[in-house]
Amino acid sequence: MGPGVVVTGLTLGALAVVSLLAFQANGAQDRAVAANPVTSTAATSSGPAASATPTATPTPAAPTLPAVGTGTGLRVVYSVSAHYVWLIDPKKTPQVVATFPVTPGTVEPAPGSYPVYSRTPSGTGTDGKQIEHVVRFAQQNGVVFGFGAAVDGGTGAPPAAPAPTSAASSPAASAGKTGGIRSSRADGQLLWDFAPKDTKVVVIH
Repeated sequence: MGPGVVVTGLTLGALAVVSLLAFQANGAQDRAVAANPVTSTAATSSGPAASATPTATPTPAAPTLPAVGTGTGLRVVYSVSAHYVWLIDPKKTPQVVATFPVTPGTVEPAPGSYPVYSRTPSGTGTDGKQIEHVVRFAQQNGVVFGFGAAVDGGTGAPPAAPAPTSAASSPAASAGKTGGIRSSRADGQLLWDFAPKDTKVVVIH
């Protein structure tokens, strides 16, 4: 065997070793990429995944019953400023049986204590809507004040009474004022069951 053959054999062997090492290095790199994939910062920061989760609007909490000036005993308390009603029974724990918002008419009753003097299971409001569970407690300047609920579930304030058509029209109609205080049907049922005739209604500011 001549020197040229030996050199050629050594050269081929060296090339084979280099090719094997290069193949092993590429394989190791591919395995590293598979184990640690690159995450796109654009997709996570500006894509749909980054959208804020919508949150529900919290329901406003009912105002706290004032510590003084609301009377004593079994009573209905109505605030003309907060437009909330509290049903209070001192024999129960807690004493506040229910609290709910209401919508007043065009005028408000003066602060004070009044007895329920009249109750009507159903009737017609000044807006022509059918109303139920009407609990009346005061009359001032020809305006009748009382609680009630619209049968259709609406809680909007009843509109002013129509203008008088004759001299015999009532003072309330001539003034175009209404004192109906409306609640939801469910709350109206609560008040109806809670406040029979002569139940105290305390009106506060």
